[in-house]
Amino acid sequence: MGRILIVEDEPAIAELIALHLRHEGHEARLAADADEAIERVREALPDLVILDWMLPGESGVALARRWRGEARTKELPIIMLTARSEERDLVQGLDAGADDYLTKPFKPSELMARIRAVLRRKLPEALDAPVTVGELSLDPATRRVHYRRDEVTLGPTEFRLLRFLMTYPERVHSRSQLLDRVWGDHVFIEERTVDVHIKRLRGALAPVGCAELIETVRGAGYRLSRPQAPAASAA
Repeated sequence: MGRILIVEDEPAIAELIALHLRHEGHEARLAADADEAIERVREALPDLVILDWMLPGESGVALARRWRGEARTKELPIIMLTARSEERDLVQGLDAGADDYLTKPFKPSELMARIRAVLRRKLPEALDAPVTVGELSLDPATRRVHYRRDEVTLGPTEFRLLRFLMTYPERVHSRSQLLDRVWGDHVFIEERTVDVHIKRLRGALAPVGCAELIETVRGAGYRLSRPQAPAASAA
């Protein structure tokens, strides 16, 4: 599931949110102010940030603008959480770069639903929803992969790699993009490591006859192609 950073200076609220996130299988990390949040994001890019507006020192709105202005964090999903409920506050929060805006007091069930909606829209691979491309299917909950009726045995890294490629079929991903999204941008390994795991993934798919779905796009990277429908025979 997702790696979620909670930026909240009220410990009781932060722990409540973390409890619900962990119950749904997410990894939750906490930051009590903007400086700590910046350090957390510098250490490892989260999949989503729950950001309080009223923080000690730099406000959540200023922090959202900062992240939107940096290349590494400009696409970072952000849900603003605040007691400020006026329409102008909502507009200011969204204009600062928040993907969603929820006012306090809030229902944890509504926050979890909004988190799922943002992740589904911006980072679907962070959810445990099954993925199907043609006759290839992958279930993150059971960690099983099937092609037609045959089960495919994959190592943990190959499983994550295939899951990511299946989430965005036909889209070409560079080696550096795959490293960031599959291994994490805080892991420093060589780009040729991707080639090694692509080879292993193809080797695991070969016995069931679908290794060719993993395509090399020369000079660009890799993609998972949708199987071509068989041509209709002439009458």
